[in-house]
Amino acid sequence: MQFLTRIDRYIARLMATPLASTLILAAMLLLLDKMRRLFDFVIREGGPVGVVWKMLANTIPEYMSLGVPIGLMLGTLMAFRRLALSSELDVLRALGWSYGRLLRVPYMYAAGLALVNLAIVGFVQPYSHYAYEGLRYELRSGALGASIKVGEFTKLGKKDTLRIEKSANGGRDLSGIFVHAEGDDGKTYAVTAETGSFFATDDPDTIIFRLHNGVLVNNAPNFKTPRVLSFTSHDLPIALPKVEDFRRRGGGSNEELTVPELVRLGHATNTPLKERLQSRAEFHFRMVEVAIMFLMPLLSVALAVPPKRSSSALGVFLSIVMIVTYHKVNEYASAVAALGKINPIIALWVPFAIFSALIWWMYHTLAHKPGGQPIGALERGFEKLATTVGRWFRRARRRGARA
Repeated sequence: MQFLTRIDRYIARLMATPLASTLILAAMLLLLDKMRRLFDFVIREGGPVGVVWKMLANTIPEYMSLGVPIGLMLGTLMAFRRLALSSELDVLRALGWSYGRLLRVPYMYAAGLALVNLAIVGFVQPYSHYAYEGLRYELRSGALGASIKVGEFTKLGKKDTLRIEKSANGGRDLSGIFVHAEGDDGKTYAVTAETGSFFATDDPDTIIFRLHNGVLVNNAPNFKTPRVLSFTSHDLPIALPKVEDFRRRGGGSNEELTVPELVRLGHATNTPLKERLQSRAEFHFRMVEVAIMFLMPLLSVALAVPPKRSSSALGVFLSIVMIVTYHKVNEYASAVAALGKINPIIALWVPFAIFSALIWWMYHTLAHKPGGQPIGALERGFEKLATTVGRWFRRARRRGARA
């Protein structure tokens, strides 16, 4: 006897397209929103625009940790909804195929995607989050190279100030230049020049600002009057700010630790209690996010099959609301557990048990009760609401036509 029959392969094909489409669409929508904010941040910090793509790449694992269960849920839901609306599901049930047997392929998907999600939240996401925070740090510290903002005073280190009127040729040709610098011995330099360009030196901490056709004013505590020098060409050394190394991974957040590291930190007796609580809360949060994958096929089937003679898509909407709401509940429970106000096991696994019981009741009602429809009351209420709203709009149109 074949483990996978033609019907199993048919269900697998029905699930594949909406599952992949959901993952891609969810990633694109979330990245587009993040992209706008990252462009604003990078431009505000004066960094190179190309770093935005690196930062976006490091946010993909975070979005996929929620996108994978949603993709599995919608893939299963759309497949069974199509079977139900085309009456193929009724035929399969008449031939003796139970819902449990029909869920063989969805659970194969669930097992594989659960391993993928475990790899993401357990190992990939911590490193990508650390890389993302490292890029943010480098942008703020100037390690990626700050761009000169035209028409504004730009600080280069603690003692150098620069202002540029115009920039051309990709920032290589500058004009309308003003530079103010302070030395360690109390000397100050004020320079104005018509044009100028930056040049690298052998010292990575210093660059040369070559100025043309300008005036240099040099002042010091022991000068009676400032010294003024006119020049046609002058090289002005600019000391770049020293950038400290970024902190070690995990030094700022438990989100940067892998699952084995969270386990070790959560049970280390020499670790402060606060860090142990945060590590345990983060560990149980990730495990719950992986365990929920095995409930998605049951929830999807329970919401996929509409009442007879109905094509309502309420189940699709309700499924997304339920999984997103549950994810937010987990985030809140993890935050409370990290503060030590409640045991992480109780905070995260009790809601999981309640959610599991609700899903099992919905599935049991559909699969084992004749004519059972777990959201039948909601379907009828939604239909009445839609009829009332439609009637109200028609009356409003008729009033507008008479007026």
